[in-house]
Amino acid sequence: MPPKKAVVEKKALLGRPSNNLKIGIVGLPNVGKSSFFNALSDTHLANAANFPYATINPEEARIPVPDARFDWLCDLYKPASKVPAFLTCIDIAGLTAGASTGAGLGNAFLSHVRAVDGIFQVVRAFDDAEVIHVEGDVNPLRDMDIISNELRLKDMEWVEKKLDDLKKTGRSLGPNSVEGKKRQEEINCVEKIFALLQDNKDVRKGEWGNKEIDIVNSLQLLTAKPVTYLVNLSEKDYVRKKNKWLPKIKGWIDEHNPGDPLIPFSVALEERLAAMDAEEKKEEEKTIGATSALPKITTAGYASLHLIRYFTCGPDEVRAWTIREGTKAPQAAGVIHSDFENKFVCGEIMTYEDLKEYGSESAVKAAGKYRQQGKPYEMLDGDIAYWKAGQ
Repeated sequence: MPPKKAVVEKKALLGRPSNNLKIGIVGLPNVGKSSFFNALSDTHLANAANFPYATINPEEARIPVPDARFDWLCDLYKPASKVPAFLTCIDIAGLTAGASTGAGLGNAFLSHVRAVDGIFQVVRAFDDAEVIHVEGDVNPLRDMDIISNELRLKDMEWVEKKLDDLKKTGRSLGPNSVEGKKRQEEINCVEKIFALLQDNKDVRKGEWGNKEIDIVNSLQLLTAKPVTYLVNLSEKDYVRKKNKWLPKIKGWIDEHNPGDPLIPFSVALEERLAAMDAEEKKEEEKTIGATSALPKITTAGYASLHLIRYFTCGPDEVRAWTIREGTKAPQAAGVIHSDFENKFVCGEIMTYEDLKEYGSESAVKAAGKYRQQGKPYEMLDGDIAYWKAGQ
C-alpha cells in the first residue's frame, strides 16, 4: 500500500470569523482622517475641522469595492439591478499620547478601535501652518510610535488582567484533569502574548498555532488587527511621487511591522476630485498625471480583512457577496438567506475565468466546466454560484 499523505492542518486566520467585518480609520488628531473618510465615502458625515477631537462619535459608511470582474459581468448580463461588494469603514476620533491611560478621548477611542476588525492608519507627512498638529510639529515617525505604543500598552493591560483571571480561576482545577490541562495551555498562550507585547511587538506578527489563534481571537486585541498605513501627502508631493518622509516611513514599517502595506495619497487632491463629475475627474487626472488612490486603498482594506467575494448573476441582478477566505459553500449561501444554509442541497458553480473564456453559461456547461459542489466545498474568490436548497 502506498504511504498515506500527511494531512496539512489549514492555518486559522486571526480575527473574528465573520463575513461582516469593519475597518476603522485611526490616527492622531488633524492628520486628515475625517476629510479622507468624507472623500472615500463620498459623504459629509464626518466632522472635518482644524482642532483636536472634532470627531467624537464614530461615523460609518459602506464603500463600494472596485472590481473589473463585476463590471464585466454587468456588461454581459445587463441586469436591472447591480450590487457591488462593499467595505464597511468607520471614522474614529483622534488618538493622543496617553490614550491607554485615559488621556484625551483615550478610553472611548480604544473601545472604538476594539470594535473594528482592521485599521487604516492615517499618517500626515506635509507641513501646513494653517493646519495645527497636536504634537506641535509634523513628524510621522513620532506619530506612528505614539499610535503603536498606545495600542500595545492597552493590550498589555488587558492581557495582564486576563492572565490574573485565568490563574485565579484555574487554582481549583486539578493539574492532570482535562480542564486543568486546557487551562494551562491557555495560560501558556496568554503568557506568550504578554512576552511579545513586552518585547514591543504587535500580536499579529507573532508565530501562532491554530489553538493559540483561537485564544488570541477571543481576546480581541488591538495589535492583532491588520494595519494598512496611509500616508497623507500634499497634492504637489503626491503628483510628483516624492516626499522626504516616505523612505523613513517605509523603513519604520520594515523594522516594526514588516509586510504591512503602505499607500501614499493626498487628502487635498481626493477632496478636489470628489467635487467633480466622472468626466471632469478623468480629465483632471490626465492633466496632472496622477490618479485617485481611493480605489487602491479600498481594495487593500478589503484584502487585509481576508475578504473575498462570489457572484450571483442573472437578468434581474448581478451581485457580489462578501465572504471570508475559507468559507464553505453552505455558509456562503447563508450570506444571502439563512434558509439557503439550513436547507442547503448543493451549489452549481463556475469560475469567472471560465465564463470570460467561453463567453456564456451554455458554453461553460458544454465545456464541462460547470459543476455541482456539496457542503465541503470551499469558495474561491470570483466563483459564480447558483444555490439549491430543500423545502
